[in-house]
Amino acid sequence: MTVIKQQDLIDSIADALQFISYYHPVDFIHAVHEAYLREESPAARDAMAQILINSRMCAEGHRPICQDTGIVTVFMKVGMNVRWDTILGLQEMVDEGVRRAYLHPDNVLRASIVADPAGARNNTKDNTPAVLHVELVPGDTVSVDVAAKGGGSENKSKMAVLNPSDSIVDWVLKTVPTMGAGWCPPGMLGIGIGGTAEKAAVLAKESLMEPIDIQSLKARGASTRAEELRLELYEKVNALGIGAQGLGGLTTVVDVKVKDFPTHAASLPICMIPNCAATRHAHFVLDGSGAALQTPPSIDDYPTIEWDVGPTARRVNLDTITATDVAKWKPGETLLLSGKMLTGRDAAHKRIQDLFAAGKGLPDGVDLNGKFIYYVGPVDPVRNEVVGPAGPTTATRMDKFTDMILEHTGLLGMIGKAERGATGIAAIKKHRAVYLMAVGGAAYLVSKAITKARVVAFEDLGMEAIYEFEVRDMPVTVAVDCNGTAVHDTGPAEWRERIARAVKIVDASA
Repeated sequence: MTVIKQQDLIDSIADALQFISYYHPVDFIHAVHEAYLREESPAARDAMAQILINSRMCAEGHRPICQDTGIVTVFMKVGMNVRWDTILGLQEMVDEGVRRAYLHPDNVLRASIVADPAGARNNTKDNTPAVLHVELVPGDTVSVDVAAKGGGSENKSKMAVLNPSDSIVDWVLKTVPTMGAGWCPPGMLGIGIGGTAEKAAVLAKESLMEPIDIQSLKARGASTRAEELRLELYEKVNALGIGAQGLGGLTTVVDVKVKDFPTHAASLPICMIPNCAATRHAHFVLDGSGAALQTPPSIDDYPTIEWDVGPTARRVNLDTITATDVAKWKPGETLLLSGKMLTGRDAAHKRIQDLFAAGKGLPDGVDLNGKFIYYVGPVDPVRNEVVGPAGPTTATRMDKFTDMILEHTGLLGMIGKAERGATGIAAIKKHRAVYLMAVGGAAYLVSKAITKARVVAFEDLGMEAIYEFEVRDMPVTVAVDCNGTAVHDTGPAEWRERIARAVKIVDASA
């Protein structure tokens, strides 16, 4: 009988989480690189270049791919012949592994988990607890899949219970555009079909642990209905033209996974969960011989990408910028930002809203007049870093605060990731402000543009505190101009038409 020691599981979980914080799965690196080489959209190609450069930098520097180091999900298959040598339960052992990984002094990971989710939402400070799924199976080993999933992609999960005669393909193609770009494509879609509502969701999440193999599936052909769906959805989702970061392009997904399970005759439950450009998962098996530690990939697995913003990029001094300057910026234009900006995301915006509602002003040290605010929750710095990885968070979550903050502060613009919703765009147009987009999934690369960082307000909020950053040549794209023109609308529309025309030409010549 195999004996699994408590410390071996804890050490294996901690090692896997540190590992996936800075190493992409090699199959994902290759898939994105192949998509980069095929891409015809300059904006999407630039975004993928930043993602690939960031990936290599993280592998070399052992720092997080994304500032959102995720909520941990663990799938554990426990052999029924296994005996445990432990005083802790499975959840406790997994959580101890998470705790050690996220508090590792050489590579501090961002603690994002809040307790009392419908109430105080206080940060647990160590990213525990993990979400644990356990299955008892025949055998004498323990097989474990570990993933860390960011909120931006997890929040875009979609679920429905369709009628048995409804089209799964139609539902997916109708639903994917409603997800926007906050899930940071290019990535994967995991689709669970059948069982009950909660079973479909677990199937979808579990499918994202599988290797990227859509190209080999295309080569050999489908042998099951699930494989037929994968191939059809891969082609049709990419034909939507959403593209990298939602800017329009040829590749939105690098794979589509489908897992199914028998269901009730009256039901067709379905859940779709995206994995983002910071795809992070690892697998290990415990067989009683000790901890199972991950093997680093070769740096040769990472492509060498030369990234250049090009001669048309506009250099912007944030310390002297005016509303007149901002009004000249064009949708899709690349800017290089230098100077001081403030940060703030959900919790900080809510506090500011409460201060204004109480007839009070901004906290001491916070002046947004003529300034830009960056939607970010950075990782704590280590060693000689000014700040840890500091990529943008999903901007739509701040839409409900946008009119208020522009009305009361004189803010010129905002920086985040993905699109703005109708409410946010209306406020931007009303106040002649601007929204700039940084690439999600390139957090370490972005952090290298930050030369100084200090907390100026709401320190108790941790990563959601208001910082003052000083940046040098931080690359962004004008995503919504002062007239309300949004590249996340115009870009995908243009590429959807281009792809459709190309398909018609191919069909006509066949």
